[in-house]
Amino acid sequence: MEYNEHKPIYLQNVDLMQEKIVHGEWPEEERIPSVREMGAMVGVNPNTIVRSYQLLESQEIIYNKRGLGYYVKSGAVERIRENVKKEFIANELPQFKAKARMLGITKEELIELL
Repeated sequence: MEYNEHKPIYLQNVDLMQEKIVHGEWPEEERIPSVREMGAMVGVNPNTIVRSYQLLESQEIIYNKRGLGYYVKSGAVERIRENVKKEFIANELPQFKAKARMLGITKEELIELL
Protein backbone atom coordinates (compact mmCIF):
# COMPACT_ATOMS: atom_id res chain seq x y z
CA MET A 1 0.00 0.00 0.00
CA GLU A 2 1.23 3.50 -0.82
CA TYR A 3 0.91 5.92 2.06
CA ASN A 4 0.22 9.65 1.98
CA GLU A 5 2.81 11.49 4.04
CA HIS A 6 0.23 14.10 5.11
CA LYS A 7 -1.97 11.69 7.09
CA PRO A 8 -0.91 9.30 9.88
CA ILE A 9 -0.43 5.72 8.65
CA TYR A 10 -2.76 4.27 11.27
CA LEU A 11 -5.59 6.51 9.99
CA GLN A 12 -4.88 5.52 6.40
CA ASN A 13 -5.14 1.89 7.52
CA VAL A 14 -8.45 2.68 9.22
CA ASP A 15 -9.70 4.12 5.91
CA LEU A 16 -8.61 0.95 4.08
CA MET A 17 -10.27 -1.30 6.66
CA GLN A 18 -13.50 0.70 6.53
CA GLU A 19 -13.55 0.39 2.74
CA LYS A 20 -13.17 -3.38 3.03
CA ILE A 21 -16.11 -3.50 5.43
CA VAL A 22 -18.36 -1.21 3.36
CA HIS A 23 -17.58 -3.08 0.13
CA GLY A 24 -18.34 -6.44 1.75
CA GLU A 25 -14.82 -7.84 1.68
CA TRP A 26 -15.04 -8.07 5.47
CA PRO A 27 -18.70 -8.97 6.19
CA GLU A 28 -20.41 -8.10 9.46
CA GLU A 29 -19.94 -10.70 12.21
CA GLU A 30 -17.00 -12.26 10.32
CA ARG A 31 -13.39 -12.46 11.51
CA ILE A 32 -10.91 -9.99 10.05
CA PRO A 33 -7.15 -10.53 9.66
CA SER A 34 -5.13 -10.71 12.87
CA VAL A 35 -2.89 -7.80 13.80
CA ARG A 36 0.15 -9.64 12.43
CA GLU A 37 -1.64 -10.74 9.25
CA MET A 38 -2.86 -7.20 8.57
CA GLY A 39 0.57 -5.75 9.28
CA ALA A 40 2.11 -8.14 6.74
CA MET A 41 -0.63 -7.37 4.19
CA VAL A 42 -0.06 -3.62 4.25
CA GLY A 43 3.64 -3.64 5.16
CA VAL A 44 3.54 -1.84 8.50
CA ASN A 45 4.52 -2.60 12.06
CA PRO A 46 1.89 -4.60 13.98
CA ASN A 47 1.84 -1.84 16.63
CA THR A 48 0.46 0.51 13.97
CA ILE A 49 -2.27 -2.01 13.20
CA VAL A 50 -3.08 -2.30 16.91
CA ARG A 51 -3.64 1.46 16.97
CA SER A 52 -5.93 1.22 13.92
CA TYR A 53 -7.90 -1.65 15.45
CA GLN A 54 -8.22 0.22 18.75
CA LEU A 55 -9.74 3.20 16.95
CA LEU A 56 -12.17 1.00 15.03
CA GLU A 57 -13.08 -0.77 18.26
CA SER A 58 -13.71 2.54 20.04
CA GLN A 59 -16.02 3.53 17.16
CA GLU A 60 -17.89 0.22 17.55
CA ILE A 61 -16.92 -0.93 14.06
CA ILE A 62 -15.06 -4.05 15.20
CA TYR A 63 -14.83 -6.03 18.42
CA ASN A 64 -12.39 -8.49 19.94
CA LYS A 65 -13.35 -12.03 20.88
CA ARG A 66 -10.65 -13.05 23.34
CA GLY A 67 -8.53 -15.81 21.94
CA LEU A 68 -10.32 -15.75 18.57
CA GLY A 69 -9.45 -12.37 17.06
CA TYR A 70 -11.25 -9.31 15.80
CA TYR A 71 -14.66 -9.36 14.15
CA VAL A 72 -16.75 -6.82 12.26
CA LYS A 73 -19.58 -5.66 14.48
CA SER A 74 -23.17 -5.88 13.33
CA GLY A 75 -24.29 -2.48 11.98
CA ALA A 76 -20.70 -1.48 11.17
CA VAL A 77 -21.46 -0.47 7.58
CA GLU A 78 -24.07 2.05 8.67
CA ARG A 79 -21.81 3.45 11.43
CA ILE A 80 -18.95 3.84 8.96
CA ARG A 81 -21.17 5.66 6.48
CA GLU A 82 -22.48 7.99 9.20
CA ASN A 83 -18.96 8.76 10.49
CA VAL A 84 -17.45 9.31 7.05
CA LYS A 85 -20.42 11.44 5.96
CA LYS A 86 -20.02 13.69 9.05
CA GLU A 87 -16.29 14.01 8.38
CA PHE A 88 -16.89 14.79 4.70
CA ILE A 89 -19.49 17.46 5.48
CA ALA A 90 -17.32 19.05 8.17
CA ASN A 91 -13.93 18.92 6.46
CA GLU A 92 -14.03 18.28 2.73
CA LEU A 93 -17.29 19.84 1.56
CA PRO A 94 -16.42 23.39 2.69
CA GLN A 95 -13.13 23.22 0.76
CA PHE A 96 -14.90 21.81 -2.28
CA LYS A 97 -17.53 24.55 -2.18
CA ALA A 98 -14.90 27.27 -1.82
CA LYS A 99 -12.89 25.93 -4.77
CA ALA A 100 -16.02 25.57 -6.96
CA ARG A 101 -17.01 29.14 -6.10
CA MET A 102 -13.49 30.38 -6.90
CA LEU A 103 -13.60 28.61 -10.28
CA GLY A 104 -17.06 29.95 -11.07
CA ILE A 105 -18.65 26.52 -11.28
CA THR A 106 -22.42 26.86 -10.96
CA LYS A 107 -24.77 24.57 -9.04
CA GLU A 108 -26.25 23.47 -12.34
CA GLU A 109 -22.83 22.49 -13.69
CA LEU A 110 -22.11 20.53 -10.53
CA ILE A 111 -25.43 18.71 -10.70
CA GLU A 112 -24.80 17.84 -14.34
CA LEU A 113 -21.30 16.57 -13.50
CA LEU A 114 -22.58 14.46 -10.64
